[in-house]
Amino acid sequence: MLSKEKGDFMSNSLSRKEKTPNSKVVYDDHKLVFVQQGPLVLVSVSHTLQSEQQLREELLYVYDQIISMLTQASITRIFERKKNYDLRRLLTGSEKILDRLLNLVESDPCFLLGAVRCLPLAASLRDSLGTLLQKAITPNLVFSILVAGSQLVTTVQEKTVIEDCRLEPTDLHLLLNLIGATSAFQTGEIWTPICLPRFNPDCYFYAYISYLDSECTICLILLSTDKDSFYSVSDCKKRIEEGMRTQNYLQALSSGLKSPSYSVGLVGVPDLRHFMYKPLDIPDNYRQLPQFTSPELEGPYCSENERHRLFDLYHYLHDRIHSTSRPLRLIYHVAEKETLLAWVTSKFELYTCFNPLVTKAGAINVLTKLLRWIKKEEDRLFIRYPPKYSTTPNPGKGSRGPRTDGTENGFFGGGH
Repeated sequence: MLSKEKGDFMSNSLSRKEKTPNSKVVYDDHKLVFVQQGPLVLVSVSHTLQSEQQLREELLYVYDQIISMLTQASITRIFERKKNYDLRRLLTGSEKILDRLLNLVESDPCFLLGAVRCLPLAASLRDSLGTLLQKAITPNLVFSILVAGSQLVTTVQEKTVIEDCRLEPTDLHLLLNLIGATSAFQTGEIWTPICLPRFNPDCYFYAYISYLDSECTICLILLSTDKDSFYSVSDCKKRIEEGMRTQNYLQALSSGLKSPSYSVGLVGVPDLRHFMYKPLDIPDNYRQLPQFTSPELEGPYCSENERHRLFDLYHYLHDRIHSTSRPLRLIYHVAEKETLLAWVTSKFELYTCFNPLVTKAGAINVLTKLLRWIKKEEDRLFIRYPPKYSTTPNPGKGSRGPRTDGTENGFFGGGH
């Protein structure tokens, strides 16, 4: 059994049972939520404001993280052969990865909103970096992803792949968590099988992962379907790195990471404390990742307890907005220390936090100014038109990953 105690928030466990349907148990002020995925049963114990559905989503993240290392086909095959198999044998070494994930699902809005956070960046610089990745390609390269400080800088995708399906935020979250929790990725070039569960839970991609700076904050991730293409993919990295150094792009990204992304004060509305904004009106033909933006947390949310309290309130609003029985479009909520307003339309999803004395009319007036500011800054805050490229796959190499024999835990070994 794998368990994790996290303050007064959650204890998660992983075990195996024959038949345990998804269910919930309530006692005192605690919720116990069970989710069964194939032969695995995941359990969450919580006494925060998170709803049953939100806790289920967090358990599914834990399950997907396990799948990212082992593949679903491998787990199914293992338990078909031996029903009482102890999965901890294959998960040895993954404790830090799962622990870090449990910390993130509580406090990182990426997981709540199902979106990725982009590094605020001048559109011209982002476009130049995308062009650089677009030119450094090789057959069977599917995704080229550049991140800085766990924020997405740009991603480039192979055209024929995204005609079928796109890179999902969940897969990128899990991939970045794997990298952030594993110090081995800071030692040089890593070439390892990795499953993207929402893309295809039964197959591996082959991930080339390398930091481009000495502080290990700027990371290049290249995903290929060919397990024998390490050297050609490594050559792509060398071309990208050379171009970034020649054009001083590395210095520009490093400088952008040394200061906060942006302050809520830039909006120019004194009563606004914080917000999270997710655009929804993105044409499907662009096949881009769902994204969101939010400013740095500032006073009075500087302490860990206050940050947790704010995100508990965001979880509450998110659950009310997305309720399966009675979904809402607008919520004005007066809390003990602040006032919040959540608003969902066909074009955006927005959660805002104000000073405690702000009225509903005053909050809506602030939203008008905030939306105007976001519109003006959208080219800096979001990847608007993700670049694409085209390669010619080798015969027999499927775009959705050739390796399905994932009985070994390949993630924890194999660097070059």
